[in-house]
Amino acid sequence: MVRVGLVGVGGWGKNHARVLSELGALAAVCDMDIAKAEFFAKKYGVKAYDSTDKMLASEKIDVANICTPTTTHFSIAKQLLEYGLDIFVEKPLAATVEEGRKLVSLSEERKRIVGVGYIERFNPAVARLKQIVSESSLGELILAEFYRENRWGGVKDVGILSDTTVHDIDTARYIFGEEPQQVFCRTGSVMGPHEDFAVVMLGFKRHRTAILMTNWVTPRKERRLSAVFTSGVVTLDFVAQQLRIDKESVTEIPRFQTQEPLLLELKSFLDSVQNRSRPLVDAQEALGTSLIAEAAIYSSKKGLPVSLQV
Repeated sequence: MVRVGLVGVGGWGKNHARVLSELGALAAVCDMDIAKAEFFAKKYGVKAYDSTDKMLASEKIDVANICTPTTTHFSIAKQLLEYGLDIFVEKPLAATVEEGRKLVSLSEERKRIVGVGYIERFNPAVARLKQIVSESSLGELILAEFYRENRWGGVKDVGILSDTTVHDIDTARYIFGEEPQQVFCRTGSVMGPHEDFAVVMLGFKRHRTAILMTNWVTPRKERRLSAVFTSGVVTLDFVAQQLRIDKESVTEIPRFQTQEPLLLELKSFLDSVQNRSRPLVDAQEALGTSLIAEAAIYSSKKGLPVSLQV
């Protein structure tokens, strides 16, 4: 079994600790807050460390799982790749495209596997929507409208585009099966120093479009997608993992097994490590999402659409 050292057990990292323990892969927990590291280490029967240097010196691990703030991804990932480990990095790959490119080059140079945590790729409802697109059972996908809303009262080291909107950028790329040609974005801030609401428009070939609306202001939680096809509409609830298909004269609600996307994601990545195969979202794939997010940030600052190289 692959032995994983988890770096960061904050809000989302604690879920990684639980799932890695369930998979029998958790070997050590590392966090700058040693009390937090010790709490989860004791809970899952592993050792705790307050630095990656100490963890690497004391543990024999095969993989590092990085769940730290976005602005720390590059330095931690670089250290662990140079040490010779395969790594999994929570989204986004890095805080900037320049840093992401360096990690892609380093992983290729060291022949290390890098997975990036775009969890919606492993949502069973998204997988079913992707199947509908691939089979053209409702005709061609022409418009996708994303709504990702949830009040956030904490402190973030980056704005909503890099932290949250990237989920829907990645999903749009995935379901359309290609890269957008244009991006236009408007953002604003009402609660902190970074943008906390955003509207992004992605233009694909043949005038097909994705509209992404995200905010940390709305007092309710909503994660929804409306996919408009030439012969019907699919409404997707990311949280409930449910689909509704509306055709001209009939409505269908497909039945399928709900599963925890994080469990599917981490299991898939560990299988890639064992088989030395490419993860569903590797560093190069994740870099594509970062490029679009950075273009959206530029568009919002300039008030202009940005053409992307495809």
